Amino acid sequence: MNQNMNSEAIRKKKPDWLKTRLPGGDAYFILKNKLEKNGMQTICQNARCPNIHECWNGNQATFLIMGNVCTRDCGFCAVACGRPDPLDAAEDRRLLQMVQLMNLGYAVITSVTRDDLADKGSSHFAAVIRTLKQERPQLKIEVLIPDFDGKSSCLDHVLDAGPDVLAHNVETVPSLYASVNRQAEAFEHSLQILEHSKKMGWITKTGLMVGLGETSAEIEALFVILRDRGVDVLTIGQYLQPDSCSLPVRRYYSPGEFSALQETALGHGFIGVESGPFVRSSYHAEQLYKKVIHALSRIQ
Repeated sequence: MNQNMNSEAIRKKKPDWLKTRLPGGDAYFILKNKLEKNGMQTICQNARCPNIHECWNGNQATFLIMGNVCTRDCGFCAVACGRPDPLDAAEDRRLLQMVQLMNLGYAVITSVTRDDLADKGSSHFAAVIRTLKQERPQLKIEVLIPDFDGKSSCLDHVLDAGPDVLAHNVETVPSLYASVNRQAEAFEHSLQILEHSKKMGWITKTGLMVGLGETSAEIEALFVILRDRGVDVLTIGQYLQPDSCSLPVRRYYSPGEFSALQETALGHGFIGVESGPFVRSSYHAEQLYKKVIHALSRIQ
């Protein structure tokens, strides 16, 4: 089957298991109103997350800092690409206010990639973490960071601020990096981030999309590589094409296949794994964190 025929077949009909609820519910709209009044962005909205109904009704959201315009044009992502606005020096205080309004005990923070900044936005990330930790010492913080162009000094800015989990997504298998991320060398940058963070003592986490053309052998080989670099937590989800300009879906995985991937990953030694069609990077983030803490405490 040629590429055109394959793409046409993919477009005909999504599998039944890919049906999800439209966002709604009292808790959803209450949180939406709070975010809008506070001027806070979320990756839930900007990346069109299929879990937004479940998470927002559970008073969970993944905050997006440094604007909602990315300097990179990755082939899989729904976030806008272009020239970002200058950083907002008051963003840490606004995020703190949002955390207080939601009365969170666990916060997940991510960002767009800011290649326009000399330090890739790492100092801003660190300032946000420090403000939250200073004002809410019991708050657990998971940060999902970009690759900072492989600059270890930028990563150290973030780690020095003291997050509880350092997350960075590899996104796909090495053979697809050039087409998916536009930068083939980014895979090694990702591995360096995860390995360095683990060596410095952090809980490390990464995410993988499937359905872009990878093979089962490549997925399992990636599991081995990630565990060799010390990654603790893994999320696996179905790639869904956000628009006609993005990379096409090459294959839809069944729920049974996602369960099998989870078992395989756990067999390779990951402490926590979430795997399913709608799983995204921060899905059940707090539960995974608690699972890792429990497992590590038993080892010690």
